[in-house]
Amino acid sequence: MNIAILTFDGFNELDSLIAMGILSRVQRADWRVSLASPTPWVTSMNGVTLKAQCSLAEACDADALIIGSGVKTREIANDHALMASLKLNPTKQLIGAQCSGTLLAAKLGLLDTLPPCTDLSTKPWVQEAGVRVLNQPFFAQGNIATAGGCLASHYLAAWIIIRLEGQQAAVDALRYVAPVGERDDYVSRALRHIRPYLPAQL
Repeated sequence: MNIAILTFDGFNELDSLIAMGILSRVQRADWRVSLASPTPWVTSMNGVTLKAQCSLAEACDADALIIGSGVKTREIANDHALMASLKLNPTKQLIGAQCSGTLLAAKLGLLDTLPPCTDLSTKPWVQEAGVRVLNQPFFAQGNIATAGGCLASHYLAAWIIIRLEGQQAAVDALRYVAPVGERDDYVSRALRHIRPYLPAQL
């Protein structure tokens, strides 16, 4: 399984790296998690520079991906060439969007009538795109999920793990990163937010 986290210049470290850390806890030989960027190097909103691990073209072929957020999301949303290169397919891929990444999902036409979650700063931008925003940390419908708030990234990561590898794999990954003494509460709270939006067979 290939999972990509779309990470653009000005990215929010919490969105990209927390999700990556949790997703990388899955112990499976063919499980690959990569930061995907339009350039070889990207610099975060706080000056952290990272090397891309795969291209946007490779990310478009991933089994699952997360559209990360950052301080330049509105610029990215108006970059027609870049947006046109994001050929995503929710009938074949799991697609998550984090905070201002929800704006990109809206601009790509992925949300349609789906009400998304986003952060408070991005909310008016998403509403400008004609989308009704939910006041909650996580929502999913079918193969698309959104999360609002930097520390909601573990919901997207756990949702992807459950969909691709099962609930126990997600529980194990969340327990690994949970604060000591709070593991049961941390995992149960995450599952409580995710379960209502899982397919019936899960």
